[in-house]
Amino acid sequence: MPVVRGKTIDILYSAETIAERNRAIAAEIAQGNSEDLLVISVLKGSFIFAADLIRAMHDAGVAPEMEFITLSSYGTGTVSRGVTVLKDIDSDVAGRHVLLIDDILESGRTLRFARDLMFERGAASVQIAVLLDKRIKREVDFEADFIGFECPDYFVVGYGMDAAYAFRELPFVGVVTGDA
Repeated sequence: MPVVRGKTIDILYSAETIAERNRAIAAEIAQGNSEDLLVISVLKGSFIFAADLIRAMHDAGVAPEMEFITLSSYGTGTVSRGVTVLKDIDSDVAGRHVLLIDDILESGRTLRFARDLMFERGAASVQIAVLLDKRIKREVDFEADFIGFECPDYFVVGYGMDAAYAFRELPFVGVVTGDA
C-alpha cells in the first residue's frame, strides 16, 4: 500500500486497470455517433480522466473538440442548494453531439443538471461518461452511458479526485485508510 503525505492508501483501481478501461470506453464511443463531437469535462475532479479518455478516443479514431465547465452544488457549505454554473463553456452546442465527462456519478443531480442544460441549449444528443458510478448514493433517476467502474461506498481519492485539495495527482483511485 502506498504512503502519500503520511497517509496509507489502499488502491481500488490501478493505473493500468484504469488505462485499459479508458481504451474500452473510447472504443464504445467510437462505435456511436462521434461526428462533430464536443467533449465537456466537468471540473475539477474529472480533468485527468477526461485527458486520458480523449487521448484513448484519438487512438480509436475519434477527433472531438474539448471544453470545460465548472459546476457547484454545495458552494462553501455541506448542504446542497441546487446546481450552479461557476465557469461555463465557450462553445455553442446547438445541433452538436455532446459527451459530458465527470469523475464520479453519485446523487445524479449535477450531471442531470448539466445534461438538461446542454439540451436546453440545443444539443442534438448528450451522453455521459463517468469514471466511477456510486449507485448506492443515487438520489434521482439518472444513469451514465459509459461507466469506468462501479464504486463501493468509499470516499475515494486519486486520478483527479481529492480530499481537501490533496491526492489529485495519484495515478490510481484509492481510499485513505489511515496514518502511515
